Amino acid sequence: MEFTDHAIILGTRPHGEGHAVADVFTQSGGRLSGLVHGGQGAKKRPVVQPGNGVQVTWKGRTENSLGHFAFDLTEPRAATLMSDSFGLAALNAMTSLLSACLPEREAMPQLFAATEVLLDVLEDKNTWPVILPKWELGLLAQTGHALDLTKCVATGMSLEDGATLTFVSPKSGGAVGYEAGMPYKDKLLPLPPFLIDQGEPMKPDVLAALRLTQYFLENKLLHPGGKELPEPRARLMDKMTRWAGL
Repeated sequence: MEFTDHAIILGTRPHGEGHAVADVFTQSGGRLSGLVHGGQGAKKRPVVQPGNGVQVTWKGRTENSLGHFAFDLTEPRAATLMSDSFGLAALNAMTSLLSACLPEREAMPQLFAATEVLLDVLEDKNTWPVILPKWELGLLAQTGHALDLTKCVATGMSLEDGATLTFVSPKSGGAVGYEAGMPYKDKLLPLPPFLIDQGEPMKPDVLAALRLTQYFLENKLLHPGGKELPEPRARLMDKMTRWAGL
């Protein structure tokens, strides 16, 4: 079997002498792995860096076999961000989350498109921090753990009904209005207004949004599968905390 697709490199691990197994997110086929001959060598190592866009050809005996990859580099994002530690940290956080969270061989074209958009703005320090938590909400939604931030889970009132959505329930992942939530505020998570298109995002709001998405990534997606938050995502949170001045 053989197919060609556009893909994003998520990571590699050594395999034998000089080879590597690459983990990629493809546009049409979702996440899959394959062997890269010479993947640890000087010629191919720059190609298989996390975040790079590639045209990938996969060949295997059967659909479920490991198979072999051949890559043509199309978007050298890793090299572009090499001198930008902040953007590079975001790139590594994204690719490690995708590798840890996505099921194998399940197409997610909407998430793929959103991922490419975010990866392509990582050079803009004023843009990507605001988009990143929204992208993580999309990751949660695409993997079956969507948060409902459209109405109060306690009263059913929406923004259009005049609700002031201020909190998120850690159990249901639903928004909670101000009046309904205040008696339980210590047990609820804050809902940054910009996530529901209310007001301009400030740096503390962005940090709060990432803490919100991290909670659900860990408790709804990663921990139930025996996984921990990937280290690159944890390191990014440290950088974001300093960025926010907190």
